[in-house]
Amino acid sequence: MARKPNFVRKKKRKVHGATFWDTEYTNPQHLKLSDNVSEDLAKFTRWLGRNDESAHLLTAGNSVVDAGCGNGRNLIFLAREFGLKGFGVDISSAAIAQAKKLSTDLPINYVVGSAGDLLPVPDESQALVLDMMTSHFLERAGREQLRDELFRVLTPGGYIFMKTFLKDEDLHTARLLKDFPSTEEGAYIHPVMGVAEYVYSEEELVAFLSEKFIVRKIYRSHKHAFHGQARKRRTISIYAEKDYK
Repeated sequence: MARKPNFVRKKKRKVHGATFWDTEYTNPQHLKLSDNVSEDLAKFTRWLGRNDESAHLLTAGNSVVDAGCGNGRNLIFLAREFGLKGFGVDISSAAIAQAKKLSTDLPINYVVGSAGDLLPVPDESQALVLDMMTSHFLERAGREQLRDELFRVLTPGGYIFMKTFLKDEDLHTARLLKDFPSTEEGAYIHPVMGVAEYVYSEEELVAFLSEKFIVRKIYRSHKHAFHGQARKRRTISIYAEKDYK
């Protein structure tokens, strides 16, 4: 009697870095990607608008840079809601292709590249700069260069809006640092994306930004834990101004 052949299930090969993001923007498997504006950014614009000293930053014709713009959803919101011009950079060519398709009628330019590269934008030309869930993918030198580049292109009195993961009292971060440590202290290798992510404490992040900017406002998400079990990741959002000096 003939034996039945043994079939070995082929393991799905993981993709990392830019390839991971290209795959997610083409056929999402792990992340919920949206075309809608981030509510945290919308909240930031409402805060700017309530303050006499910053409301003018939302004037039509002003410019904004988004480092890690994804499909352009936040730049598109700023262009349509306030008439701002935009420049977006993202490592994913698929994301940039979507952004361009969604922005055909808007004054926004996009390029494929790393947020840690030098920005092709003139000094002090931007009213706003965005680092939203982007710089934590960079190594220390890249994070410093991005911060310094955003400072360089920002006009005096302009604002950086930064959102990133928060290490403080976050059970997910503690587990990832323990189970998937990276070579840099405070970073882990993401088990799905296969890339290093760095996570700040609030004290570390404020000190890092304060080397260049004046921190004006901080928002933290809740601890997101229930009966000692981790739930949603903690995040921190910081509004910081470039001084007029």
